[in-house]
Amino acid sequence: MTKIDWYILRKLIGTFIYSLMILLVISVVIDITEKIDDFIKYHISLHDVIVDYYFGFIPHIAALLFPLFIFISVIFFTSKMAYRSEIIAILSAGVSFRRFLRPYWVGAFLFGGILWLANYWVVPNANRIRTTFENTRIHTPDNEQSQYDRTSRIDSFTYVTFGTYDPNYKSGSNFTMEKVDKQLMTVKLRADRITWDSTKKVWRLDYVSVRHMDGLKEKWYSRQDSMLKIALNPKDLLEVKNLQEAMTTPDLRKYIKREAIRGSEGLNTYWVEYYRRTAAAAAVVILTLIGGIIAAKKVRGGSGLHLAVGIVISASYIILMQFTTVFSTKADLNPLVAVWIPNVLFGGLALYLYRRAPK
Repeated sequence: MTKIDWYILRKLIGTFIYSLMILLVISVVIDITEKIDDFIKYHISLHDVIVDYYFGFIPHIAALLFPLFIFISVIFFTSKMAYRSEIIAILSAGVSFRRFLRPYWVGAFLFGGILWLANYWVVPNANRIRTTFENTRIHTPDNEQSQYDRTSRIDSFTYVTFGTYDPNYKSGSNFTMEKVDKQLMTVKLRADRITWDSTKKVWRLDYVSVRHMDGLKEKWYSRQDSMLKIALNPKDLLEVKNLQEAMTTPDLRKYIKREAIRGSEGLNTYWVEYYRRTAAAAAVVILTLIGGIIAAKKVRGGSGLHLAVGIVISASYIILMQFTTVFSTKADLNPLVAVWIPNVLFGGLALYLYRRAPK
């Protein structure tokens, strides 16, 4: 790393921090205007809003737009260098274009690593703060709706079904539990009503009937009430919006594995979030190189033309990411493929632009 490399790297870091602060302020102001009525309606103090909500919101929005922030920053300061003929002077001194891009590689991997670490641990914890505030202070538990015909697989051979379940009272009716061994049902339990006992951490059953089956042999008995301890608690039955965003990557991996055993549907949403955390870091590297290659060429339009091209590329990346994500969550496209399609396509664009750039 020479003085010129450090000069470019300082420009990259300084411009990125400056643009990040401006856009974060704009994002917070827009969010406040949208939620100010809720803050007033529920009598939420300014201290609670700042500590319990915006401490979680700011890392969330920063991580969400991080690749685009750095892309615009690279285009902005590089086009300024090109406009002042600094890049022409560097290349005329015998520095190859590949060598000129070294500080961009260093900055890209630096910021990509920061985003990767943040997405794995910091941002999920911030999202937990934000979502907890929204669910407890703005969206009250009364908004939780009853569920009907809810079936879950709690281990490799046990299935439970709730005819109805009310999350507000943690109780349900028409409960059934079935145990299956090698495609043969061995136990079937039915209860007219089921209620969670928060003190003993078990389910209390009313009007229970149990059938034990062993080939042609069968035993049946009934009870007025009974206690049932299984690996299922009321939290597992709640449908929390954007739950995947509030889990660290190790927790998210465990959750996906557990829900896959239970046979839960809609896991593509969680797989997309799992793979996106790594793909976003790779996007930082790709977009940094694209921005440096595009803006390094001095054009008559100056910085304005470079920024216009950057905005078009940014919009294209966002649209493509949203398009592939919807195809994964709604049309069963492989989540790994869906998340990496934009990076592969824009990586090809970066390679094409590099081959066309003056060496």
